Amino acid sequence: MKNILLLAFSVLICLGKVSANEPDSAYIFAYATAKNNHTNGLHFAWSIDNRNWHAIGSEHSFLKSDYGRWGSQKKLFSPFLFQSADGMWHCIWSLNDTDGAFAHASSADLVYWGRQSYPVVLPDNNVLEPEIAYDRTSQNYVISWISNKSGDDRFYSVTTKDFKNYSEPKKIAGKPNNKQVALLNGNEETGTIRKVSREVVDKLIDAQKLTAYKYGQWAERAYLNPNELKEPVDISIRWMPEKEKSISDMLIGIFFEDINYAADGGLYAELIQNRDFEYNPDDKERKDPNWNGYKAWDVSDNTISFVIDSISPIHINNKNYAALNVKNIGSGLINEGWDGIALKQGEKYDFSVFARSSEMKKGKITVRLIGKNGEVYGEASTKVIAKDWKKYEVVITAGQTVRDARLVLLPQQTGRVDLDMISLFPQNTFKRRKNGLREDLAQTLADMKPRFVRFPGGCVAHGDGLKNIYRWENTIGEPEERKPQRNLWGYHQTAGLGYFEYFQFCEDIGAEPIPVVAAGVPCQNSAHHGCVIGGQQGGIPMNEMAEYVQSVLNLIEYANGDVKTEWGKKRAKAGHPNPFNLKYIGVGNEDLITAIFEERFTMIYNAIKEKYPEITVIGTTGPFCEGTDYVEGWDLATKLTIPMVDEHYYQSPGWFLNNQDYYDRYDRTKSKVYLGEYAAHIPGRHNNIETALCEALHMANVERNGDIVTMTSYAPLLAKEGYTQWNPDLIYFNNTEVKPTVGYYVQKLYGQHAGDAYIPASTHISDGRAEITKRIASSIVRDNTTGDVIIKLVNILPVHVKTKLDLSGITIADKSARLETLKGTLDDKDVVVKEDRIEVDSIFDYQMPPHSFSVIRIKTHK
Repeated sequence: MKNILLLAFSVLICLGKVSANEPDSAYIFAYATAKNNHTNGLHFAWSIDNRNWHAIGSEHSFLKSDYGRWGSQKKLFSPFLFQSADGMWHCIWSLNDTDGAFAHASSADLVYWGRQSYPVVLPDNNVLEPEIAYDRTSQNYVISWISNKSGDDRFYSVTTKDFKNYSEPKKIAGKPNNKQVALLNGNEETGTIRKVSREVVDKLIDAQKLTAYKYGQWAERAYLNPNELKEPVDISIRWMPEKEKSISDMLIGIFFEDINYAADGGLYAELIQNRDFEYNPDDKERKDPNWNGYKAWDVSDNTISFVIDSISPIHINNKNYAALNVKNIGSGLINEGWDGIALKQGEKYDFSVFARSSEMKKGKITVRLIGKNGEVYGEASTKVIAKDWKKYEVVITAGQTVRDARLVLLPQQTGRVDLDMISLFPQNTFKRRKNGLREDLAQTLADMKPRFVRFPGGCVAHGDGLKNIYRWENTIGEPEERKPQRNLWGYHQTAGLGYFEYFQFCEDIGAEPIPVVAAGVPCQNSAHHGCVIGGQQGGIPMNEMAEYVQSVLNLIEYANGDVKTEWGKKRAKAGHPNPFNLKYIGVGNEDLITAIFEERFTMIYNAIKEKYPEITVIGTTGPFCEGTDYVEGWDLATKLTIPMVDEHYYQSPGWFLNNQDYYDRYDRTKSKVYLGEYAAHIPGRHNNIETALCEALHMANVERNGDIVTMTSYAPLLAKEGYTQWNPDLIYFNNTEVKPTVGYYVQKLYGQHAGDAYIPASTHISDGRAEITKRIASSIVRDNTTGDVIIKLVNILPVHVKTKLDLSGITIADKSARLETLKGTLDDKDVVVKEDRIEVDSIFDYQMPPHSFSVIRIKTHK
């Protein structure tokens, strides 16, 4: 990064600075355009004479609105720029034509903008064309605007001294219009004109040029023409064990989020879709007329019907059930599963149902697994059902292997029969756990040897609006006691895969659990959902925050508390009397770092520190590796001495190629880093050798900085084919197949070959051109548990790289070392790791294949 900045500085110098005959002042014009649906943000132009204007970059954004949802919001209308007496710049703008709030941000230099706020000043109206003025008499700033939601223009104002606290709105006779029009590239734009020093203009121009330079670098792809390599490429690597340093032994983990049907229909082994009849049109924001309590259910013929009822349910958290009207014995209720039910011949399946009947003559329920043409693949019958709700369980053995079976329930009586929580699980779940996980998917995750699991999600954790915040308490207890809800990603969550199952899975694979809870605010991209504003929606009201903080503390007690405690007792009741030994908890995810966030986060953080000082709290620095939330998040971490922060970034291959010293520049005295979400993205958003090798390159650089970067996890993790909301993902699957990507194998290699000590090395590459050197990376680590030395080599060049490895002083126990290689063309999507052996010595040669990631594991005498 330092080299990039030096290069950029040189570029700016060459482009020229102020010449001697330029005036020492100029005018700037602050404006926004309608391009890209008003989401391009705040622009600047400059002029010497206030007549001839020059745009600073083509639609370059100096400030973007962070308000509300991506796509429908994040718009910036009618920006007004004002400089206060202390020299601080303030920008306010209209958010849209419906909401009764405006946006505010401030800046010392017009380049870096601080936190945004969205004060609600007129809840029942809108705020258009806001302006700022200063009243010297009252020493107040006056914000005035137009509201026209009622059909006619009305004018209002509020006052403030600090842009944090505002007076009640006051109706005024009219609003001043201090906007002006400037001609830019033949178009008339409306905005604010201010006279500034020439230095201000130069800083704006330099900032735009630096951004353009960086974007140019980040647009680079991994491809390199072999013709540019006229000579063979050699590299010598000499380890320096005397400079060995300790690094995190938790560097590789996984982040599970319920996105892309990763839970229900995925990792959670339940085979019945909508088992509780709780699907709700609100799950899909009423955009799908077929999404309701009847989804995935049908009847066999016209002699049976059912309605969704909610009188006297089995539990208040699952209010809906199916009320059947059976006219003919032999008719049944059918579930289609998740695009069918996959069965394996000879395997046993646990079926259960809650049932009751008010009829005098009651019967059993025959349960069948059938094909499209009525073929019977397995059958069993319950006991005679009772008058009141009761759970009935049977085991069905599959007589055939099929992909698309269906489940049919055939009441052996007529009249009314009520059914709920209709469930079918394979007995062969992961570790054969009840209410467990799909064995092949869970094993694929376990094979990565993750040191931790972050759950239940990022955006899912803080939800789409205050009412959708993920509440962990709703996900424990018996399945029928859990409270399902709308999934932020546009479908339904049964909560069958809940906090107990997450903790149990972590224990089963030897990974540290890292639950993530909302920081008292919902997702920054929240829609309104009944609130007067979107986005953070003002956060959980402060008079409710004590209760929410207690909920977070209860979670820690649930994980670690003695069985005599309230929540430890609940864990023991679920079958785990021993603590789960929770050590980490994430608070917040990609949040806007606002005053609203800071106040609530600080409450949670301080409460955890006070009651559970042994727990490491992980903060957040927003969704990007630069910008306001990143800076403010780090500032807050430093202010509160947060032990670790969660960084996220999804970047192009060019970013990874040109930021290999990204973590080398981090201050070792501040918070540790958890790189919680990252991936290489290319046009088309798919995973191939190019993206996988860029990620391997980055991880080699992260290992070098394993003293500051404690943990990493690729994201997203899982995706069901045909049901993706995000690409690329690490592992794709359908009902019968698990399809790891090439990126998965990079993560698996790093996970299986992790170390706890980093050994620096001196390297020399025969061709010293930057385009060559930045496509080669190496990392040497030691696993002190086994004594093994592990060498990782990344080659993104289209040619072999002859490598001489000098490990002088090493005490080799077995000269036949393990070699694992991932290689292919950059476009390859389906390659797998090749395992082999290689003869090694204190000095030996290895030839890196083109476009490859190689791991050499050497056994040494401890």
